[in-house]
Amino acid sequence: MKEFWEEAFKNKREMWGFEPAKSTVLTKDFFIEKNIKNILIPGIGCGRNAQIFRENGITVTGIEISKTAIDLAQKHFGKDLFIYHGSVTEMPFDKKLYDGIYCYALIHLLNKKEREKLIQDCYNQLEENGFMVFTTITKKAKIYGQGTCISKDRFEKFGGLNMFFYDRETIQEEFGKAGLLEITEVTNVYPFYLIKCKKQG
Repeated sequence: MKEFWEEAFKNKREMWGFEPAKSTVLTKDFFIEKNIKNILIPGIGCGRNAQIFRENGITVTGIEISKTAIDLAQKHFGKDLFIYHGSVTEMPFDKKLYDGIYCYALIHLLNKKEREKLIQDCYNQLEENGFMVFTTITKKAKIYGQGTCISKDRFEKFGGLNMFFYDRETIQEEFGKAGLLEITEVTNVYPFYLIKCKKQG
């Protein structure tokens, strides 16, 4: 996985541009409404989904597997954007608790065990009454079912990228014990679910 993303960022550099995804704008509004001030972004990439939070007075800490992506993020958004270099599967990187966590288009790239660990690790790093928001691809995406089937609803595509496709039942199963609050649908490049959870105090 690390080699895949290092190559992806080296070859395509600013491939996604630097405008935040639609679900990021919605999450920013949600975090402002909930008075969130300090967030963690696992899989921060080149920072395009971080800057909108910072512009609204929210402190951002990131985790990113690709050193190239970290360099791009700090080039465009400043060296004061602190990012841990490593895989989200190695969380936690600090003992800090955050009042918000935002995880964009990442969890569906992991296997079942890794997904469960990521959800639990994120939940563990939330302050009481904190919120975490995940976005993930849905089975409504046209690419669902394409590529080599690895396991139920999980396919290898794009030259080595493994993707799991969620439905509401799977979300309930994986996020149900992590304070699942709400599931909404939003279209980014593909149809996504926006999954909101709250850590009850």
